Amino acid sequence: MSSSVSPRDAIEVATMRKVGFRLIPFLIICYFIAYVDRVNVGFAALTMNKDLGLSAAAFGVGGGLFFVAYVLFEVPSNLAMEKVGARLWIARIMITWGLVGFASAFVTGAVSFSVARFFLGAAEAGFFPGVILYLTYWFPKAYRARMVAMFMVAIPLSSFFGSPISAALLTLEGMSGLHGWQWLLIMESIPAIMLGIAALVMLPSRPSEAKFLTRSEKQWLQETLETERNAASAGHDSAHGSIWSVLKNKQVWLLAVVYMGSSATSNALSLWMPQILKGFGLSNFETGLLNMIPFGIASVFMIFWGLRADKTGERIWSTALPLAVTSTCFALTLLTGSLTVTLVLLSLVLMGNYAIKGPFFALVTETLTPAAAAAGIAAINTLAHLGTGAVTSLIGVLKQQTGSYSVSLLPLCVLTGVGALVVLWIGHAKRPVLVASPAE
Repeated sequence: MSSSVSPRDAIEVATMRKVGFRLIPFLIICYFIAYVDRVNVGFAALTMNKDLGLSAAAFGVGGGLFFVAYVLFEVPSNLAMEKVGARLWIARIMITWGLVGFASAFVTGAVSFSVARFFLGAAEAGFFPGVILYLTYWFPKAYRARMVAMFMVAIPLSSFFGSPISAALLTLEGMSGLHGWQWLLIMESIPAIMLGIAALVMLPSRPSEAKFLTRSEKQWLQETLETERNAASAGHDSAHGSIWSVLKNKQVWLLAVVYMGSSATSNALSLWMPQILKGFGLSNFETGLLNMIPFGIASVFMIFWGLRADKTGERIWSTALPLAVTSTCFALTLLTGSLTVTLVLLSLVLMGNYAIKGPFFALVTETLTPAAAAAGIAAINTLAHLGTGAVTSLIGVLKQQTGSYSVSLLPLCVLTGVGALVVLWIGHAKRPVLVASPAE
């Protein structure tokens, strides 16, 4: 019986399977730990704020300063990765943020808390856009939405698994003279350092360095990626990769506005949702268990939506619809005081918010030219985090002024709603490369 699969198709399947299994699980674990270290302060706050005398506004300001540093160092970090190589630079980032996270356990008040959050943002800056850029070195565009979704599933998983772990670590109160929140920050920082060391072995910088691929597999992958790069670069100035030229690119600003709402929602809810749920009179343990639910549901739906986006090759509606759902459900939280209804609405918020990650970043990498990708991806993430930092601080101020978390979440409702409209506008403008070839 003759096979219906050509030798070239067989090489593609084998190559993508090897690359996916070698890189994606390790990167998921790395991002999982990165996000745990970024948002575990949300659980630490359940007891830390009282111990340190932090008000909601002071906690929000400290959370916002993380993004100030993130913004300042993100684009230079991505450009440095292109020069130094992904393996060394990603390892450097992880080891640095692990050390800063460990030191954060010894803050003593609002000022030192804010300083620690600033340095953690500086340490982590560049990891996420660096990995998104790194994936473009390994995966043709027809695979990117699903691979980005698989990588970014680490965000909801960090809260799904991290919530009960963080709640359990809070019970170590008083052990060796340390508070439970100090043990939480210490224990959840150590894996970052260990993974940073492991990255030196696990992450080849380019396909040409991949010892796990055969010569024919390397050749197929390099030729495919080079063909796509040449096609995307046709008719464009190769000098578009500088910071200033990227910042003059209208597409970068539009895409940053879209991602601003999603980024702000991810980070704000990771920081504030434990306190939102605790406000219904739950114990720390109950808060940890219920906090898992929305993130667990979002994790599964995120993978499904990313696979769907690649199967159809469609990017615009795959991004706009989840953003619209997110915005609508934020608005509906104003109409309820029920724990059950609030949990359902927040689950829908996070399903929509995380579902856009894969198709959105596939849209980004297909819209920007290869020459603009390194600075462009980082610039989009950086500009989006300007809004994230501002909203994180604003939520604390609104909560302190109004006493209502539903009211304090309204800026997220507005940002995600605007993002949905901007995506539709991008689609209406009929940019030349907005739809990928559907994957078989």
